[in-house]
Amino acid sequence: MSKIILVTGPDLDPAAAQLVEERGYETVHTPPYADSAVISKYLQETGAVGIVSRMGRLDATVMDVAPQLKVISKHGVGVDNIDIQAAADRGIPVLVATGANAVSVAEHAFALLLATVKRILPLDAGLRAGRWEKPGFSGREIAGSTMGLMGMGAIAQATGRIAKGLGLNLVGFDPYAPDSAFEELGVTRCASFEDMLAKTNILSLHCPLTDQTRHILNADTLAHMPAGGYIINTARGALIDEAALVAAIQSGHLAGAGLDTFAVEPPVPDHPFFSVPEIVLTPHIGGVTRQAGARVGVDAVRGIFQILDGQPVAPERIINRKLLAAARAELVSVEK
Repeated sequence: MSKIILVTGPDLDPAAAQLVEERGYETVHTPPYADSAVISKYLQETGAVGIVSRMGRLDATVMDVAPQLKVISKHGVGVDNIDIQAAADRGIPVLVATGANAVSVAEHAFALLLATVKRILPLDAGLRAGRWEKPGFSGREIAGSTMGLMGMGAIAQATGRIAKGLGLNLVGFDPYAPDSAFEELGVTRCASFEDMLAKTNILSLHCPLTDQTRHILNADTLAHMPAGGYIINTARGALIDEAALVAAIQSGHLAGAGLDTFAVEPPVPDHPFFSVPEIVLTPHIGGVTRQAGARVGVDAVRGIFQILDGQPVAPERIINRKLLAAARAELVSVEK
């Protein structure tokens, strides 16, 4: 069996790389945002038995050239770049590093929020251009506002804890989370997404990208928010209909947005967000801190070795666990 772990991206935290080395394995890295053909080539040439998924899509065509592949471990929690059904059909578990980057992403959500609401970037630019814009300026206080949490996973909960410290009220929507996730933070559970939006001054997105959540924020749903609201997105860009968000801000219905992610990454040079000064943007780096990188990298690598060694893995970390079980049951029935 090969002793190669393929990392789809240019780097891996030294602590994770050391763990790979201690186990007698070697990491091989693809270029950033490699396409399926490039990743397939690396898999064929290296015979890698495990993948740490960072950048680039892992679809059925990639998996079909790598019959030796035993496990895919996401460097984080968002698996929209992985065809989890194709992996299950081939008996490949897909792991996630649940909660490992939650604090870093939550902190970044608030960096975006404060930069947006407090208008830090235009005020900074004005000073550098020789303008003293204090006369006539009127800012906004966020204490007492209501933050809506779409999704109640580890990152949303970390975001909620910071929000409580800043004096925000919390409402949330997540049809899959237990009541305890809401109760522990004092989050009012809403019956629907639209019900939550109607109560929300600041919406923070923390749900996965699925067929059901793609463009969950669109012209119709944005209209449910009170005027003057803000959108913060540290999850996945395609949760938002980008044209609808621009229109809502330019019409004055929304006051602004802080976004760490785009529907297509990297974005095109003339992306419409770049011409809207009320939107603060960062290049999907909310979870990219030294501390989170170490935790996520080690979790991702450790999960690979647990699978290779036949050791148990926490069920919540295997994102396609039910699909794997269904695929195995179907295989048994065919063999009978």
